[in-house]
Amino acid sequence: MLHSKHPLPDALYSAAQVRDLDARLIAAGTPGFELMQRAAHAAWRALRRRWPDGRELTVLAGRGNNAGDGYLIAALAQRAGWQVAVAAVGDTSALTGDAESAYQEARSAGVAITPWSQQPLIGIIVDALLGTGLKGGVREPYASVIQCINDSGVPVMAVDIPSGLCADTGRSLGVAVRADLTVTFIGLKIGLFTGDAPDLVGERVFDDLQADPAVVAQTPVAIKRLDTFNLPKLSPRPRTAHKGMFGRVLVIGGDLGFGGAALLSTESTLRCGAGMVTLATRPEHVSAALTRFPEVMSAGVHSANQLMGLIEPATVLVVGPGLGQHSWGRSLLSAAANAQRPQIWDADALNQLAAGFVSLPKDCVITPHPGEAARLLGISTTDIQADRPAAAKALAKKYNAVCVLKGSGSLIASPAGDLALADHGHPAMATGGLGDVLSGVIGALMAQKMPAFDAACLGVWLHALAGEKCGATGRGMAAADLIPVIRQLLEEQQPCLS
Repeated sequence: MLHSKHPLPDALYSAAQVRDLDARLIAAGTPGFELMQRAAHAAWRALRRRWPDGRELTVLAGRGNNAGDGYLIAALAQRAGWQVAVAAVGDTSALTGDAESAYQEARSAGVAITPWSQQPLIGIIVDALLGTGLKGGVREPYASVIQCINDSGVPVMAVDIPSGLCADTGRSLGVAVRADLTVTFIGLKIGLFTGDAPDLVGERVFDDLQADPAVVAQTPVAIKRLDTFNLPKLSPRPRTAHKGMFGRVLVIGGDLGFGGAALLSTESTLRCGAGMVTLATRPEHVSAALTRFPEVMSAGVHSANQLMGLIEPATVLVVGPGLGQHSWGRSLLSAAANAQRPQIWDADALNQLAAGFVSLPKDCVITPHPGEAARLLGISTTDIQADRPAAAKALAKKYNAVCVLKGSGSLIASPAGDLALADHGHPAMATGGLGDVLSGVIGALMAQKMPAFDAACLGVWLHALAGEKCGATGRGMAAADLIPVIRQLLEEQQPCLS
């Protein structure tokens, strides 16, 4: 996944919010055509930075303001001596307002504008077909044009958003442009960072078009994008620190055949700074746990009765990694559900919760992947992926818990309606055990007195960036590879000593 070399803002907005912001900027005194010209100049600058040796441009223009941006980009390229062609999809006589003015400027610059007729696509393609207002599926002739773009094999720059990508959800609306570069304006759209977006947007470049910060500040942020400058802070430790100051985490899991999941959670909990860590698992796994980390108090438990004594001194519980769905796991989960302790529920704990075997206690974090989220809400995985922000908020509200909806563009939602997004990650992370590592990281942060939402935000960001760094070497990543990288990132971002 590529990112702009320039820092992106942390505020993400819905398409309606950005349209409203655009209207308020115009009402405050910036003419709409001037904003369109600024957008065209910003896109043209980004295009030349990305492809400095380019000399040919094909602009595919629709009928709205997105098309107006495209016509102005074509005029800039024509005046710079490039070979430029515009293929107009739809009747240009239907253009109105600023888009029609942009069309006339392109004509005045000598740009060749012809109706779309499946002509060859040469040079660099500028996608100026469909903007952020698209909601339903892409219709003809746009669907065929988008398919031609994707089949062309030439570089593509999308203006504001790849055509066919939903600006609110990141869902491909039937078919969407696969861009190498997306230049977006005024406010970052939610749909550029989650769902199908990472496969479609390419490098992201943002330009605020010199928007008045006072006007922008009037629009509430829909989602906070997590970055180094806005991460929740884990307090430095005093030099007189001792283990009792940083919590005792109890990891509960590891049924027969699934012991590794519990070990991964335990190790990540230990390495992220919990003062003391206890593992409650099948007796058959204790020797392996002692061999792997003698620092952890590993206890073999046969039943919930044996678990109660381990719950009593714990400050945070991590429940579910490798827990299984049989009687052993059910009995342990029942005991945890009745404990008045902050908890992180993952994996089989979530499957049992979805099945109605237990109720979630208060002060919990749940960390479902899309399949688990679908079971928890009683809908399909397709429905979850169709609107991930809405799904994350629905889970947080239904279970009165902080929800981490894992996946590309992981989302963190609080019962109060706060929503954050982590846009790091790597395809090499598509392997087993990474969720077990994440639950341990969050548990360790909560044990160090971070509020649940903050711990989830910091934990997800650390986990995603560690995966991105490990994934740089390619396939074959193991979940345990992330743990030392997470520890290093945590120290870089949140030093132990001030």
